[in-house]
Amino acid sequence: MDPTAVSLIVATCIFVAAMAGLLGHARLPQPLLTKETQDVVRLATGMLSVLASLVLGLLIATAKTQYDTTDQAIRGYAAELILLDETFRDYGPDASAPRDLLRDYTKQLRSDFWPEAGSAKVVMDNNVSSAMLEHIREAIRALRPVDDGQKWLQDQALQISTGLLRNRWLMIEQGGSKIQPIVLLVLVLWIAFLFATFGLNAPRNAMVVASFLICSLAIGGSIYLIMEMDQPLAGSMKISSWPITNALSHMPP
Repeated sequence: MDPTAVSLIVATCIFVAAMAGLLGHARLPQPLLTKETQDVVRLATGMLSVLASLVLGLLIATAKTQYDTTDQAIRGYAAELILLDETFRDYGPDASAPRDLLRDYTKQLRSDFWPEAGSAKVVMDNNVSSAMLEHIREAIRALRPVDDGQKWLQDQALQISTGLLRNRWLMIEQGGSKIQPIVLLVLVLWIAFLFATFGLNAPRNAMVVASFLICSLAIGGSIYLIMEMDQPLAGSMKISSWPITNALSHMPP
């Protein structure tokens, strides 16, 4: 779903509901406009307003947590890539083969997560990248250390490469949307009902209409933020590729 389109649809629905309530006030029968009836409606809408606020806040918190978790995972992954490259350099010229594979893998990872403009979408579970990471581990196993120092470096490289494989699958498994569409739909229905009720009890003037419009756009904007943060590697708020690019810059040929 396109976040911009969805947020505009949400804002439109809420504003239309408010206008329907505003215009429907004159058509309500007089028994429904008594003070006692309005007091009951205010109590009911107050409770619904609290529920809607809690759900909206929960969705924002969930999306922000997803965004921050992915950002931290990518930064940690980039740090592990740099550490593995430094381990290969410490090992010596004999580790040039796995080091070249690591550089190629880092380039492929950047291409998978941050494709160039106009190219394919983000591909986290790329079989080519997975195979490249497996080849790095096989190349590490193929090293023949000549002393205890190189043997220790080989063991360290194996541990880091295994950690890279584990963290890669964690990022893949934790990817995808955490916000269920049905939750957004129910929330929007609640808010639309609230605004329709507000319209029933509001005076008909330009200031009220402008207030409803601004509030509708604000709620649509919050839905936009939720959906953007729920897809951390896509959209206008996607996570920067700088950590992986920086890791690649530490891997000169």
